[in-house]
Amino acid sequence: MRLSHVNDNAAPDLPDAARTWKSQAGAYLDLTKPRLSMLSVITALVGFLAARPDGAWWGVFHVVLGTALAAGGAAALNQWYERNTDARMNRTMDRPIPAGAISARAAWIWGALLSAGGVGHLLFWVNGPAGLLAAATIGIYVWIYTPMKRSSRLSLEVGAVAGALPPLIGWAAAEGHISTFGWILFGILFLWQIPHFLAIAWIYRDDYAAVNFPMLTVVDETGNRAGAHAFYYCLALVAVSILPYFLGLSSLFYFIPALLLGIYFAWKTWLFHRPTDRDRAARSVFHVSISYLPALLAVLVLDRWLFV
Repeated sequence: MRLSHVNDNAAPDLPDAARTWKSQAGAYLDLTKPRLSMLSVITALVGFLAARPDGAWWGVFHVVLGTALAAGGAAALNQWYERNTDARMNRTMDRPIPAGAISARAAWIWGALLSAGGVGHLLFWVNGPAGLLAAATIGIYVWIYTPMKRSSRLSLEVGAVAGALPPLIGWAAAEGHISTFGWILFGILFLWQIPHFLAIAWIYRDDYAAVNFPMLTVVDETGNRAGAHAFYYCLALVAVSILPYFLGLSSLFYFIPALLLGIYFAWKTWLFHRPTDRDRAARSVFHVSISYLPALLAVLVLDRWLFV
């Protein structure tokens, strides 16, 4: 215990007050799941850039800001909804609400304000389709996917729909509607999430089992079904990712890297599909997945601007 001889009526210790403010601000930031929210922002930006907007580059700022607010709000509301199960899982028990850094009421208000701010910003400064897609993302993620995690293994696919909508926000911001390539981007994001999150679900299967989430890795303890799903979804991802070339929407500059990246990713999911050393294979799938997506999207945007 630290002893202090400072008079109780003395002015507050400013360094301690500053540290408290910084800690509280950090907790509110953690509620937004910055890394996950950043993925939404990046994919929305990819959608905007891939649509090759004519001028109006101020739109980049508004797409980024609106999507960031909406994604952060959805993440905060998700943690508010899952605060009880978060407190029972090792990987989530140190999140702001179960750790006692922020009250559930404050988290709900924070999430609601960010969500409303993000949707409102896109509606006012961008266009109706972008704002409505942001609202749909929040609604699906918070009010369908989150409660569904407790009752159905199909929550993974529903969550993947929400995770695949941000590129459409960017595309709609650029064009005012969704064209074929925009839907292909949606497909890429949707299919990529399945092996990515199944790998996570296998690594943390004991945590999910502890709170009775019916993930594939919980209902089938062998991991065979999770491995098979990861592999087959990845094959579909490879097919969709190279589709732009055959539709005349991309060049060989995109096609060749997309094919090679997809084959490598599929090989990793095949190893996860096999029963041998599945723990190691799952970690490999996870690490490859977080390298695969930015590499693919970077080549896609460059190809759209340089060669198509």
